[in-house]
Amino acid sequence: MNVLLIDDDDGLRRTTRLALEAMQHQVSEARGSSQALELAGHRKFQIALLDLRLAAESGLELLPQLLALAPGLQVVVITAYATIETAVEAMRRGAVDYLPKPFTPSQLRLVFDRIARVRRLESTVSELEERVRAAVPEVDLQTQEPAMQQTLEVAFKAAPSEAAVLLRGESGTGKGVLAHAIHARSRRADAPFVTVACPALSAELLESELFGHVTGAFTGAVRDTLGKVAAAEGGTLFLDEIGDLPLGLQPKLLRLLQEKRYERVGEIRTRATDVRVVAATNRKLEAEIQAGRFREDLFYRLNVIEITMPPLRDRPRDILPLAENLAAFFARQSGKLVSGFTPEANSALERHSWPGNLRELRNAVERAVILGSQTILGLADLPASIGHSLATGVEVGCRVSLEQLEQEHIRRILGATATMEEAAQVLGIDPSTLWRKRKRFGL
Repeated sequence: MNVLLIDDDDGLRRTTRLALEAMQHQVSEARGSSQALELAGHRKFQIALLDLRLAAESGLELLPQLLALAPGLQVVVITAYATIETAVEAMRRGAVDYLPKPFTPSQLRLVFDRIARVRRLESTVSELEERVRAAVPEVDLQTQEPAMQQTLEVAFKAAPSEAAVLLRGESGTGKGVLAHAIHARSRRADAPFVTVACPALSAELLESELFGHVTGAFTGAVRDTLGKVAAAEGGTLFLDEIGDLPLGLQPKLLRLLQEKRYERVGEIRTRATDVRVVAATNRKLEAEIQAGRFREDLFYRLNVIEITMPPLRDRPRDILPLAENLAAFFARQSGKLVSGFTPEANSALERHSWPGNLRELRNAVERAVILGSQTILGLADLPASIGHSLATGVEVGCRVSLEQLEQEHIRRILGATATMEEAAQVLGIDPSTLWRKRKRFGL
């Protein structure tokens, strides 16, 4: 690494330089503030060794100036007048470590090895973040629709607060995306964002995933597990599809919200936590309360700030810009040249009712980019369910029979969902009924 050594002691600079060069580092020397700032302004250094007393100058005064000039610089303070107070003050001003004089080459090596490990970890994290960005489309919260603008305005006003937020809306409208955006604009942005998918597991496993467990708490619990609440410490806990939370777990979540306390499964010790809760649901929780499946007191604790995500069909002016951004992303990912959609494809995208919302749009555009052979994506590249209504003219309010409308609706839901079970759930019928209707309509 490139090292900037700042000390007014010629002898110490010479011996420290020899030790660092023996470790294969490149060293530049400065006797005082002006020389150090000049070097830092013209060269990139990874580490600076800074003496706190530079003749008549103060190293503590120089420290923030160096960091302002070179924000990524790792400053290690060195001094013969080591006290706890000076160490704390140096760290407060941005130093990463502290070495009392006289120090040995071994002590110097330990400090440099520790900084090198941190740099490698930061590099790995940056690389992983870049891979994630390359694999997932960028979150696009730009909108031309007043309803969506109002939703974002409320969300961003709520973000800096500690209030619980309940996101409501149909499946696929982007509630998880908005939860991330709220976290990113909160005071907890540098802390973890942890997601718990409430419908994914049984009540017992979900309790363990949420709160953690101790060894022997149940069959298969061979080691202690901290749980998602502990993982989200200081950050945001996102409870996705909270309407599916088992009734037996709801009092424990209520206690977490009220008292910020919980117990791991199989443990009597009460733990304190500091998390901000954001929840999402596509269910009508008021109906769930009436049916006895959701606690009213938990609902009011979660519903401090309620935000409703509008479905994509209520955002007609956003459909084409979103589709074009997705097409550009998937084109980059697949190495294809795509410059947009034909007028017929645009018309089909605008007329489609998008029962699967943003998730369906993403799937449709990804399919079009993969299967398309031209730079302009056409109607034939889109799923049949999207182009079908353009050809048949079957839409709500058209002069068609209920049977025709039902057939078209089932066709679109099947195109927007991944499984028959999911399609049946969206339609509000059981899978066997859906199977009979598919056979009847030839779908």
